[in-house]
Amino acid sequence: MIAILKRKYNNLISDRKFSEILTGSAFALAARITAVGLTLVSNIVIARFYGAHAMGVVAMVTSFLMLVTIFTVFGTSTSILRLIPEHIARHSATSAFKLYRQAQYFVAAVSVVTGTAFFFASGVVADKVFSKPHLSFFFALAAGFVVFKSLMDLNTQALRGLKLIRTYAIMQIVPALAMLVILLTGTYLFWNPNNPVYAQLAAYAVTAVLGALIMDLAFKNRMMTADAVQPMTVREILSISLPMLMTASMIFFVGQAGVIMLGMFRPESEVGYYSVAVKLATLTAFMLQAINSIAAPTFSELYHTGRIDDLFHVARKSTKLIFWTTAPILLVLIAFGRSILGVMFGKDFTVAYPAMVFLVIGQFVNSISGSTGHFMNMTGHQKVLRNIFTCSVLINVILNLALIPRYGINGAAVAGMTSMSFTNIYLLVYIKNEFGLTLGYVPLLRP
Repeated sequence: MIAILKRKYNNLISDRKFSEILTGSAFALAARITAVGLTLVSNIVIARFYGAHAMGVVAMVTSFLMLVTIFTVFGTSTSILRLIPEHIARHSATSAFKLYRQAQYFVAAVSVVTGTAFFFASGVVADKVFSKPHLSFFFALAAGFVVFKSLMDLNTQALRGLKLIRTYAIMQIVPALAMLVILLTGTYLFWNPNNPVYAQLAAYAVTAVLGALIMDLAFKNRMMTADAVQPMTVREILSISLPMLMTASMIFFVGQAGVIMLGMFRPESEVGYYSVAVKLATLTAFMLQAINSIAAPTFSELYHTGRIDDLFHVARKSTKLIFWTTAPILLVLIAFGRSILGVMFGKDFTVAYPAMVFLVIGQFVNSISGSTGHFMNMTGHQKVLRNIFTCSVLINVILNLALIPRYGINGAAVAGMTSMSFTNIYLLVYIKNEFGLTLGYVPLLRP
């Protein structure tokens, strides 16, 4: 057995490209596990000290900010992942820095304007969208942090473009750690029923400022006075970013539509139960996210140098790794999920168990499909990906409208599971038809 494991390990590390992904993923995975653990502790504190109502308010405010910042970032957080390494390779670090700075200024300006507009429209959002006028204060407060959330997303992804994997891994932990520290401080020293919301927003601000400082320092250490610069206008950046914006918005709607639409039709407590189910179910996705954070630049490099066989070889190995690391989590959540909910969050939260199971199944389909979304973006198929996600969103919204009024959080979970499964299966079929090869991996169904 030891000899077999040793041989498999040597096979993995002898593959240079996959070894690079594996090493980088180890850092990203460790960071992701740490962040998830810190987030779970924060959720337990909120559930125990502030109740399901507070969980629901935090979930709605967070979803609101995520929705708004998708459009303020305008897809640049994905496009610079491709453009920064491209400019460094073809031109210079200075050229990449000027590109990044243009994107940063654009995102900051759009965020300030958008945040101001939503500040004055907070009453309309709370009353007309969520049918909860008493939450207008929270939406007005969140509007003031749009710029921080936007810059946080941009800076964190830019670190991946610079291949600062360890720093990127640390930045994955910062929001969760800041949230927990501020929440505990407020709970024990300055107790206020709104502390969870204050802590979440403050964590975004801390991460945004820290990320901006790190990016400036990282670029200054690489730049030289003699560097060649290839100018790129904001319009040119946005022409690449726009399809990615559409895809990002669709991914958000698929992932967060349940929270938003539950907020429209059901009380805050149900939103709180559902948000806990989502957080536990997405534990099965952290390995996929860790590998995606490292694999995307490698996919782009292999595809654009014409090494298609190597591309699929690396992609399939990545999917296999994802499967074997997420399958145990899937089984534990299904077998012991009800007890986990009761022990960690309280008996009231056990009502979220069926919803969690549906969501876990959707995440399992996601894991056995591999890095389909990044594969499409990095190989120039971002418009096709956008169209597929558009169909997925329509399925999700229609099912939510049909199921939530009658079945509550279980209806939202079925809608999420169905749309996620549709997206991944469709992408696998498209990639198979386009390239004659597949990214998917299921034991016993393929050699």
